[in-house]
Order: sequence, then structure tokens, then C-alpha cells
Amino acid sequence: MIKTPFPMRKRRFYLIYYKERDTITMKTKTIIYILPILLCACAQAQIPDTAVTTEVSAVSSDTASETAETSETDTSAEETTTAEETEAPAKVASGEETVAAETVVAEDAEPVYPDKIAKGTYEHIEVRSSSSMFKIADCTLEVGDTMTARLFFDGSAYGKLYMGTAEEAASDEENALVCTETDGGYYFDIPVEALDKGISVAAFSNKKEKWYDRQIAFISSSMPSGAVEIKTVTAEDMGLSDGEYNAEVTLTGGSGKASVESPARITVSDGKVTAHIVWSSKNYDYMIVGEEKYLPVEGEENSAFDIPVDSFDVSLPVRADTTAMSVPYEIEYTLFFDSSTVTEA
Repeated sequence: MIKTPFPMRKRRFYLIYYKERDTITMKTKTIIYILPILLCACAQAQIPDTAVTTEVSAVSSDTASETAETSETDTSAEETTTAEETEAPAKVASGEETVAAETVVAEDAEPVYPDKIAKGTYEHIEVRSSSSMFKIADCTLEVGDTMTARLFFDGSAYGKLYMGTAEEAASDEENALVCTETDGGYYFDIPVEALDKGISVAAFSNKKEKWYDRQIAFISSSMPSGAVEIKTVTAEDMGLSDGEYNAEVTLTGGSGKASVESPARITVSDGKVTAHIVWSSKNYDYMIVGEEKYLPVEGEENSAFDIPVDSFDVSLPVRADTTAMSVPYEIEYTLFFDSSTVTEA
């Protein structure tokens, strides 16, 4: 039996189907091929904007960096300038670098000015220092209308001296006195306003490279007899009759650790005054007043001595021998009896 072709309706259906299918396939292929091109074109179209944005960002970043660098430079310059302005020419010792200052002269001591001293040159004048680290080995005093002292030191520990405080010296170093070296040692020449008066000086330590506050006093009692016109007050001047009295006494000198009882008991007999001095230590075995040696009296817990007092209101130089060290050692002190504090016992 011979097969007949598809019916016309079915044939038409298949023709349409395959035609549509081919059309869809072509469109799909076209889209697949065209889509990357379109995407690439879009991307290329956006490149200029992106580049501009990147370039602007880079410029902004560079500008910000330059601004930051300029700011840092300015800040650094300001800090440097501030540091240079605030930094002192030299450092000043303070706190733990210093030690407690010792009293160099009694507060009630009356200063002795040049007009009360005979003109001339005086050697081996006693100079008290507020620090054992600033010990003056010797002193020569030149007296005229004004006074000048040459201070001798055993070593060169201090290279400069300033008449004033350490803080003042640090900002005014050009006016500091420079140490002079000779075969006989090291010395400074300084002006002296008065004897028996505390004078503030600043000493520059060569080792520490710092200024240290010091106070010194030139003791009038170390001057030769008759060189100083000193107003003194005696028991007769005060009208004290024989008997026992009390008087405030001030001790200066030494390391500043020792003290004496005040008020001290004084006894007047035939116009002569004897003071009963009681020390804060029991380690003193004798005292020297003038050229006389005095031994301790018994019956006191600490070292006690009865010594002569010729007058009040004047520094009385004494020496006391202590056995507290490995070997006995004589220490120089000054006693000052205030006449305005004398009362009956």
C-alpha cells in the first residue's frame, strides 16, 4: 500500500513550527552575540567618568596629603619654637637633687656694713655655707667703701657662681662669675653687702651641669679684734642684777642636725654671764670658747656645758668636739643670745 504524504494541514503546521523555531534560535543567538558587545560598549562609555573620578580622588588625596604635611611641618615648627622659647639655658637642681639647707646666721643677727669696719685687707675670714657640698676653704676680704671677697675652693667642682637664685642664674648665665684657677687653687671674687647677713648665690656644678641654690654668710666674729665696730649689749647695759635668767639662743653652723635647748638658763654673778648649754646629743665631750676648753657638766642626759657669754646680740663663735663619728671631730658653731628675750627664771 502506498503511503500518502502528510495532510496539508499537518504539513502547514510543521512548516510554521520549524520556521518559528529557527527564528527564535536566530534571535537568541543574536542576543547572545550582541549582549557582550552592548555591555562592553556601556563599560567603555563609563570609563571617562570613572577615570575623572579617580583622577579627582587622586588630586584630592594629594592635596590632603600636602595639607597634612604642611600642617605637620607647621605644628613641628611651632613645637620646636615653643620648646626653644621655654627651655632654660641651663637646668636648675630641684627635689631629690638637693639637700636641706643649713642655717648660716641667726635671724636676729644684726648685719655689719662696710661703714662699721676699718678699711683694709683681712685674711682667713670665716664663711658659712648652707650646704656641706659647697664648702669654702678660705676667704680674703677687701674692705673699702664697699666690700669684695675672694672665695677659695679646694677643687673645681663648681665652674660658675651667680649672685642670686638658681632660677635667675639659668636665665642670665652671661652675667655669671667664672671660676679662676691659680697655683693656689680655685677662687671667685664676689661683692659682699654686709657681714652676719645671709647672701643668696647660685653655684653651677660642672659634673651635674645644673645650678644649685646656696646661701653664705661672712661671720664678723672671725674678723681681727678692733676691726669691726659692733654694738653689743652687756648684763650691765641691761641692768641685770646677780641671779638666774632665761634667754633665747640660736645655734648655727655644723651640718644643721644638732641643736641646743632654747631658752637657755643664764646666770649673772658679779656682772659676768654664764650660759648653761644643753645639746640635742650626748656625744659632745668638750667645747672651746675663745682659747678656753670646757668639759661637760654632770647630771644631764645629753651633753651640757657652762660657758661664758660676754655680751648679747652678737654672734659667739664656739667649737664642739663630737665622738659620734669614727674619730673625734671638732665642729664650728655660732651661738646668738637675744637680749630682748631675757626673763627672770
